[in-house]
Amino acid sequence: EFKKRQPEGAIWIMKPIGKSQGKGIFLFDKLSEISNWRQVPLFQRNQAEKEQQQNRRASAEKEEEDQSDLPEPYIVQRYLSKPLLVGGKKFDLRLYVLVTSYAPLSVYMYRSGFARLSHARFSMDAADLSDVQIHLTNVAIQKHNENYDEKRGGKWELHSLKQYLLAKDHDPDKVHRLFWEIQDVILYSLMAVQKVIIQDKHCFELYGYDIMISDDLKPWLIEVNASPSLTANTPSDYDMKFALLDDMLTVLDFEKYLVGTELQVGGFDVLYRNGARVGPTDASTHESYLGCNNNRLQQLEKMARQYGAEQDERTAPSSAPVGSSAASSVVAG
Repeated sequence: EFKKRQPEGAIWIMKPIGKSQGKGIFLFDKLSEISNWRQVPLFQRNQAEKEQQQNRRASAEKEEEDQSDLPEPYIVQRYLSKPLLVGGKKFDLRLYVLVTSYAPLSVYMYRSGFARLSHARFSMDAADLSDVQIHLTNVAIQKHNENYDEKRGGKWELHSLKQYLLAKDHDPDKVHRLFWEIQDVILYSLMAVQKVIIQDKHCFELYGYDIMISDDLKPWLIEVNASPSLTANTPSDYDMKFALLDDMLTVLDFEKYLVGTELQVGGFDVLYRNGARVGPTDASTHESYLGCNNNRLQQLEKMARQYGAEQDERTAPSSAPVGSSAASSVVAG
């Protein structure tokens, strides 16, 4: 594949499978450059040295350092060289998907998410391929940029991004189709592994999907995180993730309040259930609820009133009708 794409000037990206926060990731266009794949960016080396001076490493970390000479598994992907840009800067999406069962497959999609933006203008010049602050959007990397805004945390709410795309020169139908196709990517990725995942009715998975969008409004799957970070770096980020966890526990329904036919629970919408895809009706202007207004509080309040009224009806004592045998015996006495 590399030799086939090399005449086109393709760029490739290498990622370690056991690391996070952008550690160990680099771009290359020549096989000879892989020999330097273990080199860590300068700012990360400086940060590591500072941490070593301030804190003593735990024993597990020391063992990892002792084994640093061992080969480390990596994956290689063709780099998306023409991403959709916002203000000339690259971004990717972090989306949340809840799988409550693999057999049968049951999938919930959270309406909210966020775009992670870089703080340096995007460039595919050969001299810039080694600049991780241009090509990687991880907050752990972007926070070292001199233009990093701590108040916004380098994140943009998914709903705001969708409104931005609709307000730009993009065809609204293409924007709605984009969010539908993002859900396609998510569903097909889950179906691809459905048969090899061990089903346990007592287990669930909350996945963090990383999606990129090319300049022709096509979604591309970057990776799926089985243990997505839920650390918040801004108040709005905290509110979104707190609501996400709260709604997740409501979907799991440990108290057995739900009836099992709900299409929306808080900010989660059913994406796939009983062998069929679920989504907005044909009369809806949206093809997907992803990126729409997250009306979780109104929905939860409505659901609580409905189920509360049903519970009251089931538990209310029935009154004896006039003229019953019980009433007659009282009158006779």
